[in-house]
Amino acid sequence: MMDLTPLDVRKKKEDFRRVVRGYDPAEVDGFLDIVSDRLEDLVGKELRLREQSNLLREQLVAFQDRERALNEALVTAQELREEARAQAEKTADLRVREAERQAETILRDAEQAVLGARRGLDELRVRRSGFLRSLRSTIEHFLAELDEEERRAGRELEAEESSGDSEVEEQDGEDEDSASDDSAHDEVDHEPDNAQFWSGGD
Repeated sequence: MMDLTPLDVRKKKEDFRRVVRGYDPAEVDGFLDIVSDRLEDLVGKELRLREQSNLLREQLVAFQDRERALNEALVTAQELREEARAQAEKTADLRVREAERQAETILRDAEQAVLGARRGLDELRVRRSGFLRSLRSTIEHFLAELDEEERRAGRELEAEESSGDSEVEEQDGEDEDSASDDSAHDEVDHEPDNAQFWSGGD
């Protein structure tokens, strides 16, 4: 399928071949103007939706990077906790308890950060799903409008063809009546000539 721009539609007016019993040029030009305007709207909406999609994709990548960093921080925190615990076991009970409290605090903060990032990611997925549903609904709506325009154009074409056939039949009938009148007139004109011929012979 080739790419079609509104400018291509407008230029198409000059490419149609003129025929005797073709479409009305004014109606064709008007319809092409409507199509080009609709196409401009669709192209504009597509660009806006593409920008929104790119923005959401960038946000998703940022959330994934943040989640990855938080996971790395969580792993690091766990390693630090194990090291702190091992070190604390070698020292007094006070240092052991203090190190455990610090490790638990770090772990709790990291887990909360991960949960927050996951909630943000879930929200982003929900928004993406809603955006896709809205995009599908918009496309289906415009496709339905295009189908209706095609059906309306078909009905108008059938009506024009039916009207054209009726005009041709009426014109044929008028031509036959005119020919019949001319024939009768010719017969009346010839009768006096014949009468004069016979009277002269007598």
